[in-house]
Amino acid sequence: MIPAKHQTLKINSTTKNLRLIERLIDDVCQVYSVNEDCYGNMLIAVTEAVNNAIHHGNRDNPEKFVRIGFECNDENLVFSITDEGQGFDPDSLPDPTDPTNLDKISGRGVFLMSNLTDFIKFEQGGSRVLLGFKG
Repeated sequence: MIPAKHQTLKINSTTKNLRLIERLIDDVCQVYSVNEDCYGNMLIAVTEAVNNAIHHGNRDNPEKFVRIGFECNDENLVFSITDEGQGFDPDSLPDPTDPTNLDKISGRGVFLMSNLTDFIKFEQGGSRVLLGFKG
């Protein structure tokens, strides 16, 4: 069960650990009575952020870790996802809605997270992302 205000989870960079993220989201949503729409948005956005941290940040290196933090304040449920990679510049990402990018297989994760959260913020040179939800 989730402590009242804060929790941190540290996982190896393997996709099999994504199930732990799903369990964390389930627990958070149950404890804080998150509505079904927000639950779906939270599940997709946080899972996408962790998946990006595993694949793009830590380059699927199981010896590197992803840290997932959760905090509840008066207004928001906030998740922080931090990898051990070099980071990236989110402003340099191509626009996935541009017609020249529509057929590309990847490149929609940050766009997706931005549209499913109430706020998104990149820190530590792009190796940490904060995802906020009004709940």
